[in-house]
Amino acid sequence: MIANVSRRSFLKGLAGAGGLVLGVQLSPVAVLLDDQEGDEAQPFEPSIWLSIDTDGLVTIVAHRSEMGTGIRTSLPMIVADELEADWDRVRIEQAVGDRRYGSQNTDGSHSIRAFHDGMRRAGAAARQMLETAAAEAWDVDERECTARLHTVVHEPSGRSADFGELVSSARELPVPDAGNLVFKTRDEWRYVGKDVPIIDSVGITTGAARFGLDVVLDGMKFAMIERCPVLGGTLSSLDADDTLAVPGVEQVIELPRYEGSPAFQALGGVAVIAKDTWSALQGRRALQLTWDEGANATYDSTTYAETLLESARRPGAVMRESGDVDAAMAAAAETIEADYELPHLAHAPMEPPCAVAQVTADGCEAWAPTQNPQAAQGMVASALGLSPDQVTIHVTLLGGGFGRKSKPDYVVEAALLAKQIGAPVKLTWTREDDIRHDYYHTVAAIHMQAGLDGDGRPTAWLQRSAFPPIGSTFDARARSGGAGEMGQGFSDIPFAIPNLRCENGPADGHVRIGWLRSVCNIFHAFAVSSFADELAAAAERDPLDYLLELIGEPRRIDLRAQGVPYSNYGGSAEDYPIDTGRLRHVLQLAAGKAGWGRELPEREGLGIAVHRSFLCYVAMAVHVRVDDRGRIAIPRVDVGVDCGLAVHPDRVRAQMEGSAVFGTSLALTGQITASAGRIDQSNFHDYTVARMNAAPREVHVHLVENEEPPGGVGEPGVPPFAPALCNAIFAATGQRIRSLPLSRHDLSKA
Repeated sequence: MIANVSRRSFLKGLAGAGGLVLGVQLSPVAVLLDDQEGDEAQPFEPSIWLSIDTDGLVTIVAHRSEMGTGIRTSLPMIVADELEADWDRVRIEQAVGDRRYGSQNTDGSHSIRAFHDGMRRAGAAARQMLETAAAEAWDVDERECTARLHTVVHEPSGRSADFGELVSSARELPVPDAGNLVFKTRDEWRYVGKDVPIIDSVGITTGAARFGLDVVLDGMKFAMIERCPVLGGTLSSLDADDTLAVPGVEQVIELPRYEGSPAFQALGGVAVIAKDTWSALQGRRALQLTWDEGANATYDSTTYAETLLESARRPGAVMRESGDVDAAMAAAAETIEADYELPHLAHAPMEPPCAVAQVTADGCEAWAPTQNPQAAQGMVASALGLSPDQVTIHVTLLGGGFGRKSKPDYVVEAALLAKQIGAPVKLTWTREDDIRHDYYHTVAAIHMQAGLDGDGRPTAWLQRSAFPPIGSTFDARARSGGAGEMGQGFSDIPFAIPNLRCENGPADGHVRIGWLRSVCNIFHAFAVSSFADELAAAAERDPLDYLLELIGEPRRIDLRAQGVPYSNYGGSAEDYPIDTGRLRHVLQLAAGKAGWGRELPEREGLGIAVHRSFLCYVAMAVHVRVDDRGRIAIPRVDVGVDCGLAVHPDRVRAQMEGSAVFGTSLALTGQITASAGRIDQSNFHDYTVARMNAAPREVHVHLVENEEPPGGVGEPGVPPFAPALCNAIFAATGQRIRSLPLSRHDLSKA
């Protein structure tokens, strides 16, 4: 069962029913709430909630957003496993946006790693309380009472009790101190590490699941917005006579442009309000508008690419340095340089942005496919002049996200319109809106240079990266990525090279820049892994052997201890060091499974790349076939993955399979361009995603089992795909690819 639930209604309903309600913080603290319903109860501020009703029903609140990753199943699995609950007697409640749940931003591949321990504590504390309650009821030693599949049993006497029978007494007990919690051992796990079907699968496959576009309210109006085609432009004139003559159209409303930097604000424009979506669409097409397009109307992505490349070729801000790169480069037997370029990319989730909102005297209530309900709550509150606790954000299923739906501008738009017309509003973005007004993955240029010794080994390594940073969306003065973005596959390069320098060049933003699945790792991995393959070819070495030599012997790297500003994706250097042994292992695993070194037919090749991102290690070996006309086929991809503890292996494999398809789209055709400030692409005919005939025929995922803590999995599969594919194309054709997408290159046989 899935339903949206507010924190207060969850507490009131369960406490009033006499059940056990347990809140657990991220820190090792747990508090049992009593059944008081008033404010005097002083509710503890939780990150996760667990309850057991008197009939034994276990309710777990999922505070993260489900967009196909299975997170709404995986996190509750951890609680249920440690609780020793019967999965068939577990209900999942979807949380609304509320800061007291902790972070709800389902982004950055950190849901499992950030909440794994807290979920275990919640389950273990409740289990031990039930065991204590049973021991007291039977007047036996608590150590003789054991929870087993939704019951507590006393082995010596054979007595047992269902969880529901024990909650009334368990709820009166003090919550065990975090230091006294006893966790199940790995061999006792019932769900963690197993392929449990996701709870949304039936609803999704039967059409019963509710996505954002499925929300309907009584008296609801339908809206579409025409926005300025150039970021930052303002409306000069409006003639809505033809629009108001369209049957079904009721109002035309001007929304002012955002103030300052765009951030997560509504872009502004002209909204058409109608009795249905079709009428709103036809009315929007009939609008007569002129725009003052502003300073960004000069933006041309082709000429800007040259500007960006010039920035990458000049010395920039040093983000990491060891040894004496200049001296080693001057003394090198040979110097090799290469430049790599990647374009803007769009998220293009299957479900475009949409939201439903209604505003009353008490506040605002909204329903949206959002990755970040707390950001939506805060931005809506700010736009409407409300306090955040007056705004409720209900989270529906997301038809894809990739980072786009963590930016709640579309929710703000719906709320502003609902307030102005005094009725519920459903706002729908078309595919054209989505492509032309995205928070684009940034364009990038990377300059690579290596000084080699007589055997072709690098003694000096210099790399420079230039790209408009995400920060430019929030502050127009931001021109460099800084430690955060540079630490995504660039300043954290794991190679054993004595003289190494990483630099960041300045770049101006002209469109909204946002994070997209794996963020800067996309272009950084492409440059670093492609350049390593180029050096191997120059040295006439096997690419796998050369790459292993670059990585060096197994060791742990702590960049912070070396004085490098490095966020490490929020992980500690102690728990999540850069471990080159794990990097080497997944590389060798993928290569071995792919049959590295085997003979292949003419114009077929194997390419390989490995990358660490989001505290996960992924290597990809890609088999490619290029026919005489330059058409690319990908018969097989082998993926080596070390994500530490794989809580839900089926979802890990699915994420890696999806990464190969996502990576195929980006590598083959992914490209957003701009002319006179306007985005050239508009729909899937000119911003294509991989169809079945272009996607890899087979993707084989090979998971490494170990005792390491869990890392991310949603994003780390994307970065190594494109360089592995392009390295395979070089092996098949001898043609080196230094810019994407591949559709820009002629791979036909000369």
